[in-house]
Amino acid sequence: MVIFDSSIYVDDFRTGRFSEQMAEIGDLVRTSSVVLAELWRGATSTAEREFLIWLAGHNPVLTPTENNWIESGQILQRVQQDHGFEAKKLRDLHFDALIALTARTAGARLITSNRADFELIREYREFKLEVW
Repeated sequence: MVIFDSSIYVDDFRTGRFSEQMAEIGDLVRTSSVVLAELWRGATSTAEREFLIWLAGHNPVLTPTENNWIESGQILQRVQQDHGFEAKKLRDLHFDALIALTARTAGARLITSNRADFELIREYREFKLEVW
């Protein structure tokens, strides 16, 4: 099972950069509700909105559990303690932590092009990560 991070969809939608790799995925594709929220937040064109409707309708959507939410806060507290990040950076990392923890709970591999943030999160909680 695989979950694509927002960065993969955004890069692919803008440039087609990952189209071939995504088409060749042999795993079951699931969509994170957090990824959908991030993508909807930035959707500016009719084509983007139509794609998001298609995405939600063609891949089962996985949503963070109550435990994922609590654990994400605990991870971010440790990240802040260890790295001294400002509140804005922690807010940016929060959605990534939720995506990672949802993938972990589902036993899915998370595919992203956002190496730095997800590798940071993985220092605090192991999950399957692939960077394109």
